[in-house]
Amino acid sequence: MSSLEVQDVNLDCSLSSYDYELPPGLIAQNPAVPRDSSRLLVVNSLENPHTIPVSHHIFRDLPELLQPGDLLVMNNTKVIPARLYGCKSTGAGVEVLLLEERQHNCWLALVKPGKRFKIGNEIIFTAGGEENQQTLRATVVESDPQTGGRLLQFDLPPAVPLVQVLGKFGEIPLPPYITASTAANEQYQTVYAQEEGAIAAPTAGLHFTPELLERLRSCGINQAFITLHVGVGTFRPVEVEDVTTHAMHEEWIEVSADTVEQIRATQAAGGRIIAVGTTVVRALEGAAQLGDLQPFMGKTNLFIYPGYKWQVVEGLITNFHLPRSSLLMLVSALIGRERLLDIYQEAIASEYRFYSFGDAMVILPADKKKSIKLHETSGEN
Repeated sequence: MSSLEVQDVNLDCSLSSYDYELPPGLIAQNPAVPRDSSRLLVVNSLENPHTIPVSHHIFRDLPELLQPGDLLVMNNTKVIPARLYGCKSTGAGVEVLLLEERQHNCWLALVKPGKRFKIGNEIIFTAGGEENQQTLRATVVESDPQTGGRLLQFDLPPAVPLVQVLGKFGEIPLPPYITASTAANEQYQTVYAQEEGAIAAPTAGLHFTPELLERLRSCGINQAFITLHVGVGTFRPVEVEDVTTHAMHEEWIEVSADTVEQIRATQAAGGRIIAVGTTVVRALEGAAQLGDLQPFMGKTNLFIYPGYKWQVVEGLITNFHLPRSSLLMLVSALIGRERLLDIYQEAIASEYRFYSFGDAMVILPADKKKSIKLHETSGEN
């Protein structure tokens, strides 16, 4: 390996190599309406010299950009009303962000102001007006050094899960960079959201409408689902300069036997596996870490960055990600860090909208069916 190649490898592992400047005005505060009217930056495989490396489209053009036999894999997680406002017994205000359920109705949460909350402290939440006011209580039972959060035991009957009553007391949490949004709650859910448990949306899926999904099916582009409950770690920055030493957060995933069978059938037929969002990438690649892709239910802390050996995913639909984020590193692992940063600069120059409510890009893999035909033709000659 030459000294130049060594330098490139080191840069791929350096946090500062994933930085870029984004004008604040390009941070989307509201989603496109309708959903599939967002812009779509198309990144083609460099393996095909006859394609334009990058082109500009509208998201509803997706059926014409994919191929019959391709499989879109989507995340059907549903965002819960995870942000709650309450008070201590003294009357002091409290803000709570639920992260995940550790035991029945016992949730890990970030609490503001956190330093004042000791084991045994009680938080009281109220809902409704004076005449029909309802109360929900939680007690701090433990602190969590890893997140700086608290474990809160909610006072509910054993048969009543917290998620069943959250709609009365909580609200959908938007990412911290969305500060002036007028979006309705349902605009921060995918149209196929089913499994409650996320505290953030799998935002690459926000661009799909029921009509677009039907058009894709009518074009022979199939759809499968996984579940990954997006946690707060998605928004936490990488803080070590050597990214190989970064401790990735865990997220709960489920890859069903049906989805595994769909993927295998697609691969056998020469179709391509296109992940809708980085959460799907983590779920599929996480489920394949012990060898071949198998049905899986549990947690993954898989961290993907350049040099990663891909097991399942070939293409990706994704939004534009924050500088120095693990998500930016994941996408770099698919197409290369330098190429991705060049593409981001083109997106900025073209005034694409960034982050959760922003526009999308699709990374298209090589056409495997054409490759197979060319190989067969060359064999005959």
